Amino acid sequence: MTSSGGARRIAVVHGYYSSRVPSGENVVVDLQVAALREAGSDVEVYSIAQDEAEQASLYPLRAAARAMTGRGPAPAFEHFDPDVVHVHNLFPNFGRRWVRRHGGKLVATLHNFRPICPAATLFRDGGSCTECPDSGSAWPALRHGCYKSSRVATAPVALGTRMAADPVLSSAARLIVLSDIMRDHYAAVGVDPARMVRVPNFVVDDGDAPCDAADRSGWVYVGRLTPEKGIDRLVAQWPADQRLVVLGDGPLLPALRATATPGVEFRGSVTPQEVRGVVARARGLVFPSLWPEGLPTVYLEALAAGTPVLASPESVVGSLVALEGTGAVMSGDLSRDLADANRNFGVLAGRCRSVFTENYSQGAWLRAIGHVYDDVCGRGGS
Repeated sequence: MTSSGGARRIAVVHGYYSSRVPSGENVVVDLQVAALREAGSDVEVYSIAQDEAEQASLYPLRAAARAMTGRGPAPAFEHFDPDVVHVHNLFPNFGRRWVRRHGGKLVATLHNFRPICPAATLFRDGGSCTECPDSGSAWPALRHGCYKSSRVATAPVALGTRMAADPVLSSAARLIVLSDIMRDHYAAVGVDPARMVRVPNFVVDDGDAPCDAADRSGWVYVGRLTPEKGIDRLVAQWPADQRLVVLGDGPLLPALRATATPGVEFRGSVTPQEVRGVVARARGLVFPSLWPEGLPTVYLEALAAGTPVLASPESVVGSLVALEGTGAVMSGDLSRDLADANRNFGVLAGRCRSVFTENYSQGAWLRAIGHVYDDVCGRGGS
């Protein structure tokens, strides 16, 4: 890769989530691996696919045992002798204790809040919940059955949740966070801020010029149809004279269809290419999420397309649009918010493109991650 230290041997560790539920995290990891290889690094991926793991007999018990015993992938990449080990998702098919031995040259990306919240969302019963990090224990999650709404399913996750004592949080040379909000949550449980560095994800720019305002119409929502995404609140408040295309599926779909105004169209799950096309032709992306999240890929895709974003104040995207000038934060009067965004479309669209190029392009990510790898190798790598 292009950096002061040149090409690296990088072992990427990622447990792929099930294909039954679209995963932005899987997409992000694949994009990053491809970018590193394109830039000249030797990258080997050590993974366990959830779809395959679930076929094994007694899978839930085996996954629980791994969460508690800490067996990991380290023996598999010993022959590779990596300069840097880059961990993404270890849950639920990789253990974590092995990372202590590799901590000096280990980088971990924190895509969500799983190490401090068994549900990974800091969200429960319709609102923000920080009971576990506030108490320094995951027992509140066990009491509430936060993982998959089941105390039985939550038990092994809770036993493996150790807050700042988590082997990844305590041993990694560098912890990559996706936003300042994420950094603050982890710092609050005792993670050293000096080891956390903000490196946003990226999406690939297809090179097409953004659509003109005259070729755009309506608004778009992209995501799972679940309570923490705020989609039920959005549909309930959506003005009848505005068009909203909803891309995604989930348990709330039947109720949403029953209550939506005529201007709301549900298209279900679509391909990533279709998502990009709809976002590029919309007047704006609506992001009503009620939990902080990491760094949603759809926000980056909107910026790449020059599509302004209207986001809830509870979400990380709300803080980003306020900071970066790429849209607006919902005020509580949705009709007025939509009218204001339409009126300011030209200015916002241009700003979206410039912010994307500077902060969220492949080149920007490679420069940032190169500095992290160089620092880790200089401190504790080979």
